[in-house]
Amino acid sequence: MSQWKKITIRVMRYVTLLLIVGFVALLLIYTSGSNRPFEKVEKSVEASLDKENMKRQDGTALKRNFGLNAADYDGVMYYSSEFSISSEEVLLIKAKSETQTAEISSAIEERIKTRMNDFEGYAPESVQLLEDAKKSVRGKYVFFAAAPGAEKYLEIFNNSL
Repeated sequence: MSQWKKITIRVMRYVTLLLIVGFVALLLIYTSGSNRPFEKVEKSVEASLDKENMKRQDGTALKRNFGLNAADYDGVMYYSSEFSISSEEVLLIKAKSETQTAEISSAIEERIKTRMNDFEGYAPESVQLLEDAKKSVRGKYVFFAAAPGAEKYLEIFNNSL
């Protein structure tokens, strides 16, 4: 009995060690960024967008809507609806440093709150898009989508890294 107990304890230690190593590996994979150039990630995400309802915006629109200066980042792709009564937006930014990602995330959260207040009471479908919006930070990349295909766009973003 004593021999079996020792073997069981040893096996349990190995199983525990394997579980910890597996968890750490998954954690590193999920939270890691990417070495892929912004242009390749941008091309993948941009190809999947429904451009019928959205058009590409410039740095001025980014500054007006999010309070962010496009020149401060390694890459920016911003699409939004042509119509002010729609909350459809897709934003992809590659920050120059990891510390900028918190600034970008805060700007996105503020934008969501502002837009929800704008649409509350008269555009429930726009409010729903904002409630279902997808946001992801992977290394230096920040992704945000408030659109009918937000889940698909997020998946494509994750796969492109």
